[in-house]
Amino acid sequence: MADENENQTQTPAAEAVAAPEGERRGRGGRGRGRDNRGGNRDGRGRRDDRRGNRDEDQGEELIEKLVHINRVSKTVKGGKRFGFAALVVVGDGKGRVGFGHGKAREVPEAISKATASAKKAMVRIPLREGRTLHHDGAGHFGAGRVYVRSAPQGTGIIAGGPMRAVFESLGVADVVTKSVGTNNPYNMIRATFAALGEQTSPKSVAQRRGKKIADLLQRRGDVSERAATAEAEAVAE
Repeated sequence: MADENENQTQTPAAEAVAAPEGERRGRGGRGRGRDNRGGNRDGRGRRDDRRGNRDEDQGEELIEKLVHINRVSKTVKGGKRFGFAALVVVGDGKGRVGFGHGKAREVPEAISKATASAKKAMVRIPLREGRTLHHDGAGHFGAGRVYVRSAPQGTGIIAGGPMRAVFESLGVADVVTKSVGTNNPYNMIRATFAALGEQTSPKSVAQRRGKKIADLLQRRGDVSERAATAEAEAVAE
């Protein structure tokens, strides 16, 4: 009888021990599933982190210049309804610049729209020594005509109004410009971008013609062979 009682008492205990182990195994299996899913979540989190890092890497300090704000009004029943149009120039100060135009009922909203449009329309302009243009140029849009000329170091930005905003955002330190025909800021900006769009660097011309950069620089006549070679090495870098 004692043996039977012992067997009876041991059997429930064994079952009680076996059950938690089974449950633990089950929980462990489910836990592993959760870990896998958690791993996926962690993976998604890592992808989000990578995406955030990429945005931080691409993020750069931009120079924003408000060129012009135009206010218009519409007479309606009960009074006048005002609207605003903003013209903004955006650049990184390292050879990239763009302009945008935005309209809204409020000035801040119009500026934000114009800034977003300018960021999307940024273009890269080759610069000589990172401070001036490679060569002279001219641009035309509507009634506006602009002329741009490269300048020696220390000249500064000889430009007025909208054109100055473009060159300051672009990162040009020495340039001489002239605008004739109109003082409309929209036409002046577009004519300036037309002139900048014709700028080419010795490196691109050499690649297109299959020549060496030093040969092109030496043929300009304003530098010696040694100076042309040194400048060509700097441009190639």
